[in-house]
Amino acid sequence: MATTTTRPLKIVLLGATGQVGRELLGPLAACGELVACDRRQADLERPEGVVQLLRREQPQVIVNAAAYTAVDRAESEPDRTRLVNATAVGLIAAEARRLDATLVHYSTDYVFDGMKAGCYAETDEAHPLSVYGGTKLEGERLIRSSGCRHWIFRTTWVYAAHGHNFVRTMLRLAREREELRVVADQFGAPTPARLIADVTATFVSWLAEPAAAPAAGLYHLAPRGETTWCGFARFVLAAARDQGLILRCGPEQVQAIVTADYPLPARRPPNSRLCTAKLEAALGKTLPEWQDGVIPVVAALAAESVS
Repeated sequence: MATTTTRPLKIVLLGATGQVGRELLGPLAACGELVACDRRQADLERPEGVVQLLRREQPQVIVNAAAYTAVDRAESEPDRTRLVNATAVGLIAAEARRLDATLVHYSTDYVFDGMKAGCYAETDEAHPLSVYGGTKLEGERLIRSSGCRHWIFRTTWVYAAHGHNFVRTMLRLAREREELRVVADQFGAPTPARLIADVTATFVSWLAEPAAAPAAGLYHLAPRGETTWCGFARFVLAAARDQGLILRCGPEQVQAIVTADYPLPARRPPNSRLCTAKLEAALGKTLPEWQDGVIPVVAALAAESVS
């Protein structure tokens, strides 16, 4: 009797050299045939080229980890930010619909104004305070209106052992300074890029049996628990000290300040806490506590500094 073979999923990853993109490489490669594209192959500032790439590759899954993420610079570059975070995303979504592909996309807590007392659910109305947040929300809406199958993961306070992020910045400053002043009136859950990658790969792997895949739509993706930027900084420096890193500033020398003491071009939501009950129900398990992801990242950076 002849046997039929199922063609492995073909996955196109956009933004492969970013924080999340780099973490996605291994997990997505385990899900199927991966075509990883950095800005040289797929530049969202030239979206017509991205569309041509997708038509050439004919993927079944498109994972868009590319974005304009310079939150403060976005205030002075609104057109460029909108091109990358909204216009290009809308064109990618339209192409996903034409290809009958599933689109995975990442959004942000910055779509909210942070005025809610509790955690934000997917059904809460968005009120972005910044150009960045507004363009990310526009991108979400363009995906939904395209009619393509999609999963949008909103996440918050993303960090990794590579790229530009809060953990790496705090460790660098702690080597240079004897005291740090860090905002203590903004609340959220620091999210390791590895967690985002693992959840994404889990969802993509379920496409091998589409009937078992979670419903399309919007999911909030962040660890459990909460802290402030100041609490995050203190935990990072304590973990670094446990790893034997020599720092001029320890966690005891991190001084709490309010947002008004550290003005920036883009307004930040004071509450970035996201309710992840919908995602946990889809996964069938609880997400880790926010502290769990920090320690391996700090350990990797400590090993890198002595190698």
